[in-house]
Amino acid sequence: MLEPILGSVNSERVLVYILTREEGYAREIARFFGADPDSIQKQLTKLESGAVLISREAGRTVLYRFNPRYAFLPELRSLLEKALTFYPVEERERLMMTRRRPRRRGKPS
Repeated sequence: MLEPILGSVNSERVLVYILTREEGYAREIARFFGADPDSIQKQLTKLESGAVLISREAGRTVLYRFNPRYAFLPELRSLLEKALTFYPVEERERLMMTRRRPRRRGKPS
């Protein structure tokens, strides 16, 4: 939906995913949308270099989230929220549902 404005469908996917889940990493986002992890990683890198996103490391995983100092963050959030209202109900519910299982007890590190 926002592809003409943002330049690519994967850029929209990344931003909508991070809007609904607060943070995410490339493989997780790619798996969710069934996209190529390399193209998702390129969009994350591009958005981070533009200061829209910031990253932090959690072990070997690089997690991305919105940069709270980004000047147009409120406007970007409202645009993404508006676009999200036009998504199919099933996809919206899948995006909103955050389910992460706890680590199994006794599992080796």
